[in-house]
Amino acid sequence: MATRISASDVAHVARLARLELTGEELDRFTGQLGAVLEHARDVEALDVAGVPPTAHPLPLVNVLRDDVVTPSLDRDEVLAQAPSVESHRFRVPRILGEEP
Repeated sequence: MATRISASDVAHVARLARLELTGEELDRFTGQLGAVLEHARDVEALDVAGVPPTAHPLPLVNVLRDDVVTPSLDRDEVLAQAPSVESHRFRVPRILGEEP
């Protein structure tokens, strides 16, 4: 088993990342990074020969329907039902703070 990551290694990585760590943070991150590297060693030790690369554990299927072009509503009919129309468009209340 490889040696665990040292506090000086973590301090070096922090310097490269331009992070300033307190002594308490250095101790905490040394333990956390050591646990991550240990887990990576466990994964690396697995025999994955014959296991195909996978981007997602389940097969993905497009659940959207195909686009179908259909006639739209008649503009004059829709505008005739609007509460207010101006210049052949829906007229809406002015938003506060906007000048015309």
